[in-house]
Amino acid sequence: QVQLVESGGGLVQPGGSLRLSCTTSYTANDFAIMAWYRQAPGKQRELVAQITREGATNNGDSVSGRFTIFRGNAKNTIFLQMDALEREDTADYYCGGRMTTYGILFWGQGTEVTVSS
Repeated sequence: QVQLVESGGGLVQPGGSLRLSCTTSYTANDFAIMAWYRQAPGKQRELVAQITREGATNNGDSVSGRFTIFRGNAKNTIFLQMDALEREDTADYYCGGRMTTYGILFWGQGTEVTVSS
């Protein structure tokens, strides 16, 4: 059974940083693509950043230069480093993974990030 578990969300002031973690029941290399998505109240879920099995990364335009997706030393964990956070980054953040490029997208349960002073 594929499981993705996010952690690391919380309340942070504008300009601050948070690091989200996603731990999987498989190794990160078992996934062709792993990604972070977010969904703000009243908005559609959007792609934040993704990383392929080969290590190629891609960020959404709204977070480019501020957020970084990377794999940890533990082979079953990926991270999202979020810097220079803005109020507009407030959302529920979800980890997603596909075993194959166009395969089923598995989701975690999400972790809440609130950027507020």
